[in-house]
Amino acid sequence: MKSIVVHAAKDLRIETHETPVQGTGQVLVKMAAGGICGSDLHYYNHGGFGAIRLREPMTLGHEVAGYIEALGDNVEGLTTGELVAVSPSRPCGACAYCQKGAHNHCLNMRFYGSAMPFPHIQGAFSEYVVADVAQCAPASGLSVGEAAMAEPLSVVLHAARHAGDLFGKRVLVTGCGPIGLLAVLVARQAGALDIIATDIADFTLGKARDAGADRTINVADEPNGLDQYAAVKGIFDVLFECSGVAHALASAVPALRPQATIVQLGLGGDMTLPMQAMTAKEIQLKGSFRFHEEFFTAVEMMRKGRLDVTPLITHKMPMQDAVKAFELASDRTQAVKVNLTF
Repeated sequence: MKSIVVHAAKDLRIETHETPVQGTGQVLVKMAAGGICGSDLHYYNHGGFGAIRLREPMTLGHEVAGYIEALGDNVEGLTTGELVAVSPSRPCGACAYCQKGAHNHCLNMRFYGSAMPFPHIQGAFSEYVVADVAQCAPASGLSVGEAAMAEPLSVVLHAARHAGDLFGKRVLVTGCGPIGLLAVLVARQAGALDIIATDIADFTLGKARDAGADRTINVADEPNGLDQYAAVKGIFDVLFECSGVAHALASAVPALRPQATIVQLGLGGDMTLPMQAMTAKEIQLKGSFRFHEEFFTAVEMMRKGRLDVTPLITHKMPMQDAVKAFELASDRTQAVKVNLTF
């Protein structure tokens, strides 16, 4: 089978690997679609992000969906030919964090396409992937592209839990990549009163308006665009910081009201924070990392029509054009979510 493997920055190869065989309690999934994520782009463009660096070749990909090709022994509730969204989250279930229900902090996590541990955890951008039954969410009624969006949607649903009740709240979203746009969708679905989104690309800001943002600000053109919200100590109740850019966070703090909540999703390396201003305004800063149980919720929300993620899928490209697809996904002036087809 073919797999998409990164060896170093700008060194992406399509390699032939042995097709895996499902074991007891597992299924063999023939991949149909895989979304290129921001972390995939960090590995491709920079060889990693922050302190996390590639130390060996790694198959990329963790936003995937496909059709069940074969069933292992003792598999119930799934059938061959069925479309499933495959969760990349594979906690051990036995460590202290798993026992406390914090599966996303598992000490022995096997998250697809992650260079955090060594040896690295291989990803799912392959023609075939073996998955545990617990990873597979039935996705009938969805397109393969929608099913592959379950992973980034899960990231935002997990972040929204950290933010708390969004009904009637004023929400600021900084960074309108796929995660930021999904944050706009989720906040609108949760009853946010007012949603403002910022970015540096008009294309993604247009997508934010389509997703439900009441107003967008191109901070490249209007670097002081948030100043108008800083009067009376700010107005925003919640900030979803999705860019991972230190300046985006720092410039948003004056626009946040006292006792507001920042949920940090963007990963871009260490950031310098305006701690004095945050302290004086009693602002809560909450990190949000990955997800676990939200995955099946994300699939069901899409199947029930609660959230329409299809406008975020801007391109579909075959896996043999992986390099072109990664270059396109890196261009925020024309792409949001690029899906690879297998």
